[in-house]
Amino acid sequence: MAKRPHVGLAAVAVREGEILLGKRKGVIGDATWAPPGGHLEYGESVEECASRELLEETGLVAKTLIRGPYTNNLIAPKNQHYITLFVLISEFEGEVECREPQKCLGWEWFPLEALPAPLITSFDSFIQEHSSFLL
Repeated sequence: MAKRPHVGLAAVAVREGEILLGKRKGVIGDATWAPPGGHLEYGESVEECASRELLEETGLVAKTLIRGPYTNNLIAPKNQHYITLFVLISEFEGEVECREPQKCLGWEWFPLEALPAPLITSFDSFIQEHSSFLL
């Protein structure tokens, strides 16, 4: 069977110039910082996926979603090929909570000019290539 890329999605929640990131554990990008996200499910729209992932992982309910750019990366250590779709979420309701502690050590807000390291490969590429989308 031929290898094929996976379609990932990052729900980039932004509040007062800060981005919500979580430290991943035991999943793709272990020990890296990443926005909430996951895989686009069959038949799901990009907006539905972003809303679902944000709610599942953080407890936040998305109100305003803007489709953004994508990245195309090979992610170590397994050299997995991901096309990652980015969605900006500038309005949401609720309080941040860590709803998947088996996948994330916790969520924190970071200013764009002081992001933690290391970032997951796809988000690092997004920041290098498309950070103006967040302004």
